Amino acid sequence: MAVPFITVEGPIGVGKTSLSNAISNAFEYHLLKEIVDENPFLGKFYEDIEEWSFQTEMFFLCNRYKQLSDIKKHIIETGSPVVADYHVFKNLIFAKRTLKPSEYEKYEAIYNILTADMPRPNMVVYLHASLDTLMDRIAMRGREFEKMITRDYIEQLAADYHEFIQRFEVMHPDIPVIQLNGDQIDFVKNPEDLKKVLKLVEDKLQQRSSHIE
Repeated sequence: MAVPFITVEGPIGVGKTSLSNAISNAFEYHLLKEIVDENPFLGKFYEDIEEWSFQTEMFFLCNRYKQLSDIKKHIIETGSPVVADYHVFKNLIFAKRTLKPSEYEKYEAIYNILTADMPRPNMVVYLHASLDTLMDRIAMRGREFEKMITRDYIEQLAADYHEFIQRFEVMHPDIPVIQLNGDQIDFVKNPEDLKKVLKLVEDKLQQRSSHIE
């Protein structure tokens, strides 16, 4: 896909939406935002993960399928670049951690069918941070359902993300991944940090463009 399609990923609370908004504003890209608050199962999920994980993950998968189908149409019709505050691969990260093996097998089969012809991002910005930083930022957001998230859950999720990104870079060497440490930079409060991040993105876009040409 010639049109730039950037996704920003990382564990809960790391700043994906803030950075996606900044990239969208800086480069005038269409912004695709993840649907979270509309998931009717999310509150129940954090109360009882084992009981409500399949319903929660299926809701997210179906909604992301619809969103990415709309983005595919948008790219074809307008040729306009896109930045999203998630990559659909996150579904597998969460589902692998929370679903029973028999449920995950069924889920993965459905995932593979739905994502077979989805537009695939050609750049990933991966944000990570320490457990304390993630928990502080989750608390600052003040979302009611996130108050039930435990440190153990976030710690394991962050480890799952790190492992997945390592595999992703090996499996997709053609897709550049920019890794950013949220403990060392604060692109929300520090304009200089944001400027540096946007320069990294711009450089990768220019490299990508030169390869295409």
